[in-house]
Amino acid sequence: MEENYPDLKDRIQSMFIDYMLIVGLMFTFTEILEDFENVPNWLRITLLAGLFVVYEPICVALGATVGNLMMGIRVREHSEPTQKITLTQSYIRYLAKIFLGAISFFTIHSNPQRRAIHDLISGSVMTKK
Repeated sequence: MEENYPDLKDRIQSMFIDYMLIVGLMFTFTEILEDFENVPNWLRITLLAGLFVVYEPICVALGATVGNLMMGIRVREHSEPTQKITLTQSYIRYLAKIFLGAISFFTIHSNPQRRAIHDLISGSVMTKK
């Protein structure tokens, strides 16, 4: 089966959709918390920061983020592209992506499977339907 790999534009659009969703959820959580008196700051911080720590790794391990779904791309096992990556791989991928930032995408055009550095580190590959 011939695999199709997303280009940088598709990946950036997917990330943009996900970040807009996270920002929307942050505003929603903030509005909900405003309805309660004396909500501790630690709870506010935990809920809002938790979106960043939980959303992408869990969604990717379960199949796809909202942005991935909308763009028709999936994160899969490099060794077996029909298989989802594990939650551990997903967190390794996410942490590498955060720490490396835009640098992580420098390798996309240098390999035939368009794998970013965070994909290489985690053993993942992105495929496009």
